[in-house]
Amino acid sequence: MPVVVSLLRAVNVGGHAVVKMAELRALYESLRFEKVQTYVQSGNVIFETGETDLGRIAARIRAAIKKKFAVEPDVIVRTVSAMRDIVARNPFARRKGIEPNKLHVQFLPGKLSAQASAELKALPLAPEELVPSGQEIFIYFPDGAGKSKLPWPKLQKICGMPGTGRNWNSVTKLLAIAEAVESAD
Repeated sequence: MPVVVSLLRAVNVGGHAVVKMAELRALYESLRFEKVQTYVQSGNVIFETGETDLGRIAARIRAAIKKKFAVEPDVIVRTVSAMRDIVARNPFARRKGIEPNKLHVQFLPGKLSAQASAELKALPLAPEELVPSGQEIFIYFPDGAGKSKLPWPKLQKICGMPGTGRNWNSVTKLLAIAEAVESAD
């Protein structure tokens, strides 16, 4: 069965949209997903499913979360092969001195248009660096994300869709967990 990584946007941030991971795991199991695992408290869930329509999977999860927890986070899903591809496309991979906790991937629910990619590339963001790539945006925060002045509302407006970010350590850990679930068959 396909293994899927789901990323919830804006849960357990600043005391808002609080969803306990044990309860989230149980919810996913109630949706008949198998081998459900969570990673950290930010709404990362890895699971197996016989379903292949990622849009339908995300919609089912979102509706179930809204019904159970009365919150409605965006749900972004990726297959194991998509996660491998994201790791392979890391534009900072060969650069020395890149700190994994300062490299973030912004996951989007759809592919960026050529115009949106061009607008993002043209933004004056120094010292941050931003590289749009398909359904993701790679962002390097040399001074740390907490000190960034990145104009998130402007980025979302250019993208035309909300996204959810994970640092590189989380991205690679999610891939490792998903590959372990995949190889357990």
